Amino acid sequence: MKHQTPWRWTPVILGLFGLLALTAVIGLATGAGKVDFGELIRALSGSGDSMANAIVTRIRLPRVLVAAVAGAVLALGGLTFQAILRNPLSEPYILGVSGGSAVGAILGILAGFSRFPGVGLSAFAGSMATLALVVFLASGRASFAREFLILAGVMVNAFSSAFILFLMSMVQDGKIHTIMFWLMGDLSSPDMGQAAVLCFSAVPCFILVLVLSHRMNLLLLGNDKAESLGIDVKRTTLLLLVATSFMVSATVCQCGLLGFVGLVIPHIFRLVLGTDHRILGPACILGGASYLVFCDAAARFIPSQGEIPVGVVTAMIGVPIFITLLRRKA
Repeated sequence: MKHQTPWRWTPVILGLFGLLALTAVIGLATGAGKVDFGELIRALSGSGDSMANAIVTRIRLPRVLVAAVAGAVLALGGLTFQAILRNPLSEPYILGVSGGSAVGAILGILAGFSRFPGVGLSAFAGSMATLALVVFLASGRASFAREFLILAGVMVNAFSSAFILFLMSMVQDGKIHTIMFWLMGDLSSPDMGQAAVLCFSAVPCFILVLVLSHRMNLLLLGNDKAESLGIDVKRTTLLLLVATSFMVSATVCQCGLLGFVGLVIPHIFRLVLGTDHRILGPACILGGASYLVFCDAAARFIPSQGEIPVGVVTAMIGVPIFITLLRRKA
């Protein structure tokens, strides 16, 4: 297992901070209302005209913040699930969290709840119910057998997909667009309150996962080897599972389904930096944030009018990479 010494991490982290700053500027400058770099700086400092200030601080800044936190969550979640399941093709949604969130959100939309917090809370309830079911099914197995966790998640996701189709077949025409846009990943209308809620949900989970990063290295050696080195595999797996699922479900509540972020980013950094989770964790947080901010800017820039769901952009980039990974694995 390749490990990095701490002094070598500084250039990587500084470079990723620079990349995030660059993509944040791109995200703040991209959109229907034209804002050049000078206007952007003045708006952020509060000295610009009222129109530019409103566009940058009330519309684009919350969107960039939500995209950054969501990208960080999904990338770190993918890294964590790949360590837990020892499967490089895993991603945050593999245990059915996304399917449960989608069911909860659609039920909230059909019930007439407001997008936030009503739909967010119903989506969160659905994801937590799904996680509780999967954990309950796996609780009798020693150390949460990874094959059983994967199988349970796939089955729950399949049931959730069928239930979503059932609900959509009964939806009135006026609500179909709202549901479809949410299912494809939607960052079109966040505010600072939503950004704050997402940060409040994600940061404690980030800290926990980073604290456990050395144990994640040992999990890659196998359960028996990790236990022989003094790791409580079942407790560590449960902590990582709950923390990751909590922050991913909170992200799904806010942003809908954003696929492939948790697959693409961890793989890129694992190829570049090796397999030490002590550096891969911070790298995925910063790299995932940059990636989703860039994808969101592209979702606003590509069409001549309006925008496309950001989940479409992440899928268009992620699918070719996923196919490449499958060919390498074959």
